[in-house]
Parts: sequence; structure tokens; C-alpha cells
Amino acid sequence: MRRSLLVHQQQERKCNPFDSEINIASHVDMSKSWILKRIQMGPLRSIYIVLIKAKINMLLPFGPLAILLHYLTGKHGLVFLLSMLGITPLAERLGYVTEQLAFYTGPTVGGLLNATFGNATEMIISIYALKSGMIRVVQQSLLGSILSNMLLVLGCAFFSGGIANHQKVQVFNKAAALVNSGLLLMAVMGIMFPAVLHFTHTEVHFGKSEMALSRFSSCIMLIAYGSYLFFQLKSQPNLYSPVDEGGVNDPEDSDDEEVPEITQWETIGWLAVLTLWISILSGYLVDAIQGASDSLNMPVAFISVILLPIVGNAAEHASAIMFAMKDKLDITIGVAIGSSTQISMFVIPFCVVVGWCMGQPMDLNFQLFETATLFISVLVVAFMLQDGTSNYFKGFMLILCYLIVAASFFVHVDLEKDNS
Repeated sequence: MRRSLLVHQQQERKCNPFDSEINIASHVDMSKSWILKRIQMGPLRSIYIVLIKAKINMLLPFGPLAILLHYLTGKHGLVFLLSMLGITPLAERLGYVTEQLAFYTGPTVGGLLNATFGNATEMIISIYALKSGMIRVVQQSLLGSILSNMLLVLGCAFFSGGIANHQKVQVFNKAAALVNSGLLLMAVMGIMFPAVLHFTHTEVHFGKSEMALSRFSSCIMLIAYGSYLFFQLKSQPNLYSPVDEGGVNDPEDSDDEEVPEITQWETIGWLAVLTLWISILSGYLVDAIQGASDSLNMPVAFISVILLPIVGNAAEHASAIMFAMKDKLDITIGVAIGSSTQISMFVIPFCVVVGWCMGQPMDLNFQLFETATLFISVLVVAFMLQDGTSNYFKGFMLILCYLIVAASFFVHVDLEKDNS
């Protein structure tokens, strides 16, 4: 009887040759799941998500390489290009970490944080340039950030969203967009009057009235931006709700609802680390601007207005296109136009005040060519936003407008000293 049982068991094993392989595979799967759980439980998962997972992180080694070449060689053009490539993924990752923090703070505060830390790169570069006395670089790089967000980022987002959702008309909150357009026009007013005062030679005290008007206007613009934040967050938060928020929730949308990938304290830690690393690379980037202009045979104005903002706006560019393709145009408008509003109404006046404290003659006189470019661009964008709809043709027109601006600055010679 026992012999028959043993023979039967041996026959079963022969009949099931894959049993051992299945057992081995199950052990391997269990070990893999155990490793994944260990990674999910510890900080390794956070490092993987922030520094390894995204493909753009392949550019991260260019940052240390730029610092190394700065001390080993005198090739400013190469150091400048490598610094730009090194800062680009840091700016994009800073935007990603800020979006993760928005899951814990709510959508309105999260959008404000996204715009603030999205512009952290521009602020850091501007402060370093201010310390070096490069006033024109500060003015032109901030102007370029506004133009890039309004024309290039918004244009690419409208174009991509229109192609991806060509079967329907994309709509966004017209009231919120018009408020931002009004703030942009107010910023143009603050920047235009010191330039007009200077070029018409109608100052009461030559050189002093222009500076006094710039500092007074900067304080007014900061008060206006603070009032705008109170209006947005406390007084009229319903004005900034998406146009389709009042509809019935789709159960499929709830299934696709995104969840945070890293914890709240990890996002705060990564914000500190990324901001510090950006500030370090920004110093080498600013130091190499003049040498890069000479070696690459490019005007400093083109580098400041066109090339530097591409680095700082990497986060806005990626997120604005992604949200437009998902038909979330209100977030796209908040990222692109909200960022332009923050630079024009907060970052530029803030730099004037910081320059005042540093003893640097930073003012709102951006010169005639730059001021006219900003004025026309704001008008174009305001007309594009007034009907509350978007399509790929609007985006295509905004992109073409940005190409005209880029070509104009490539042939533009700054009559003022680049470092004045």
C-alpha cells in the first residue's frame, strides 16, 4: 500500500514538472515584493522618485561637471551651457515636489506654492546677478520669464491641448483670466512710466526722480499683489473654481484621482535641498554670462531674455502642457499666466526693494525696446484670453509671436552697459 502511494506521488511529480519552477517563481516574487516594500517604507523610494524616475534627471550630472570645468578651464561658454543643462532638471523637479506638497495644502494654496517655487529659480538667479551689479541681466531675465510664460508656455499648452482634445472646445474660467490680465496691464503701467520719464527728459531731478518713482511704484505693486492674494485665497475663492466644478462627479474621474507619491515632510526636505543646489549653480551661471556672450557671439540681451528663462520655466512648461492635454485649462492658466503675474507684480518689485537695500540702482526703467515688447505681448495675450476658450490655432499664434520676440532680441544691441 505504501509502495503504491510512493509510486503515485512520483507519477504526480512527473506529471507536474512546472511545480518546482512555480515555487521558485513565487519565492522570487515574494523577495521582490519584500524589497519593494522596504523601498516604499524608507527614504530610498523618495530618492528614486525625485532623482531617478524622471527621464529629465539624465541632465543632473551636468551641474557638477559645470562646476568642475569652471575651476579647471576658462571656457565660459561651455560652463554656461552646462550650468543651464544642470539647472533645467532641478527646476522641473522643484515644480514636481511643489505639486506633491499641494496634495497636503489644498488646490488654491498649492497653486500659489507652485507659482512661487516655480519662480524660485528666477529669483535666485536675479539676486546673484544683483549682488554682482548686473542690473540689466536682472531686468532682461525677468522680462524674458514673463514673455516666455505668456507666449511660449501658454502657446505650447494651448496648441498641445487643442490637438489632444480637437473634438471639443476647451474652456476655462474667463473671470480669473481677466483678473490676471488686469494685473499684467498694471505691471506694464508701473514699468512704462519710469521709462517714459527717462526718455522724455521730464524728470524734476535728473536720475533721482526715475529711481524714486521706481521704488514707490514697486511698493504699490507689492501691496497690489498682496491684495490679490487675499482676494484669491480669502475674499473671493469661488471666482477661481474651475468652470466644470459644479457638475456631477464622474465615478471614473474619482478612480483616476491622483495621490501623493512622497510624504509631506519629504517634500519640505526636497524643497530645501533643490533650492540650495539651484542657488549654488546659479552663481556659476551668472558668472559665466559675459564670457559666454563673447565666446558664443551672442548678445547678452538674447541670453538674458531668451535662454535663461527657458531654464527657469522648465517646470511651468511641462506642467502647463500636461494639464492642457488633460483638459484642465484652469490649472494651465494658473501656471502660465499666474507665473507671469507673480514675476511682474512680485518678483520685479521685490528685486527693486532688494537692490535698494543692497545699494544697487535697480529700477523699473527696462528701456524703450523691452518695455514696448512687454506692452504688445500683454495686449496679445489679453485678447486671446477674453472669450474664455482655447484651441490649437491660438496656441500656434502665441508660439509664432514668441519666435518674433526671440528674433528681435537676437538682433537687438543694448545701448546701455550690460553691467550697469
